[in-house]
Amino acid sequence: MNLNQLSQNRYTAKSYDPARKISLADMDQLCQFLRYCPSSVNAQGWHFMVIGTEEAKKQILPAFAGANQPKVQNASHTVIFCAKTSLDETYLQKVLDKEEADGRFANEQQRQENDATRRYFIGLNNTSPEALLNWQSKQLYIALSGLLFSAQALGIDSTPIEGFDAGKLDEILQLKQKGLTSVVVATLGYHAADDFNAKLPKSRLDTEDLFTFL
Repeated sequence: MNLNQLSQNRYTAKSYDPARKISLADMDQLCQFLRYCPSSVNAQGWHFMVIGTEEAKKQILPAFAGANQPKVQNASHTVIFCAKTSLDETYLQKVLDKEEADGRFANEQQRQENDATRRYFIGLNNTSPEALLNWQSKQLYIALSGLLFSAQALGIDSTPIEGFDAGKLDEILQLKQKGLTSVVVATLGYHAADDFNAKLPKSRLDTEDLFTFL
């Protein structure tokens, strides 16, 4: 894979073709990519709501600003990146048990050390609900970036979206009751023929403006 070509070809779609849908096989690849995205101390304090039906699109539409509504409406899928509002004992035990089942530990000592390390770093970032959300949001933006480029690798267009009412979206999807809150959104699909951004050259500052090599 040519990474330069991948990064230069990826752009933010402004208009989607509603007639083109992402295949189930490609969506499965993207979901599995998100599943395996990097997560600090493997806390995985996230959940991804994948919106693909017309009914679900209409349901969430009121939470989006006017300019973003057509993207949600016409894109094949919308992914809502949610943070867990609590990493409680039950959840931490679930993560640890899954790691053990997947063969991550050679012995009980490694298991206990891994658990202690995760709890330590979560504790550092869990001094308040706001601090926990801030920490988990950083993790979600790493996953978002990965999704945008993995979609491009499959020939799928994407749009990262912050222009939405998180409170309203949480209410519509009853995320609070699920112990979740929405952080950022991405639409996925295929750009429309009239998408002006697909025709524009990509513009970035020169290498010497962005990098210092020591």
